[in-house]
Amino acid sequence: MDVIMTAPRLAPAAARLIEAAGGRLHYMAPFPSAAEVAAFAAKVQPVAILSRQGPVTAAAMDAAPGLRIVARHGVGVDDVDIAEAQRRGVLVTRAPGSNTQAVAEHAIALLLALAKDLPLLSAEVAGGAWRKAETKVRDVAGLRLGLVGCGAIGQAVARLATAFGMSVAAYDPGLPEEAAIEAAASLHALLARSDVLSLHLPLLPATRRLIGAAELAALPPGAFVLNTARGGLIDEAALLATLEAGHLAGAGLDVFEDEPPPADHPLRRHPRVICTPHVAGVTDNSLVNMGVMAAECIVAVLRGDPVPPERLVRA
Repeated sequence: MDVIMTAPRLAPAAARLIEAAGGRLHYMAPFPSAAEVAAFAAKVQPVAILSRQGPVTAAAMDAAPGLRIVARHGVGVDDVDIAEAQRRGVLVTRAPGSNTQAVAEHAIALLLALAKDLPLLSAEVAGGAWRKAETKVRDVAGLRLGLVGCGAIGQAVARLATAFGMSVAAYDPGLPEEAAIEAAASLHALLARSDVLSLHLPLLPATRRLIGAAELAALPPGAFVLNTARGGLIDEAALLATLEAGHLAGAGLDVFEDEPPPADHPLRRHPRVICTPHVAGVTDNSLVNMGVMAAECIVAVLRGDPVPPERLVRA
């Protein structure tokens, strides 16, 4: 029973689970294209694909008629054609909660680095300079954090932000009462009161480029924008223009619409942008959690056992 991993490695604990159930793992090079995943599926003929760094499209499913499950190594499922999988009777699963704390910490780390101007100041000291008369950094305490999307990760960000003395509000029609977070009546109501905007949404047709020129302009002058969710949530051209106009103080981006972004992408080296290469959830604990949860779903399918319902994804 052959299993494709769309990345070059998997946590040993997860690999052992699959192998103990009779699965044979086949690894791919980092960030394969959709065509490469489809070609590899045609060669291997897998019963399962453990999807981490490459898209699983209808072409990959066509190439592997025995495919029974696509298990996401993570929470987001925009790399999988869910409608096509459902049409073919192929299960799609994800690993909810597997990297919640890691992503929340990364969002706060980006905010602290921006507010304290750490990259610029570190570079200046490394170059032999020292504090200038105009050098100053900002307080985080007292800033107003606006969360767009407030599931497990958004709520974890809220807890950390509160510990730093920030006030928190969220726009999420599904915000649970037990979250105990102020609910904004609309997205634009949230934007108007957000000194820091942090995105925690899945990428869906309805959320693609949700944050565009009008939304960025609605933020208070000097606001920060953080995105540790999916790059396609922000109109990157609008973000660049708003930064260039001086309306935003900075942006912290762990994700881009196209990954990796082109080498000449202007946000890569913008002086008021901190970029990281989609690593918010790539900690030792998170990698084990994501891998094991995905492997458990694959093993359940191989053995004919039920998959935990909270991990199932439907179109």
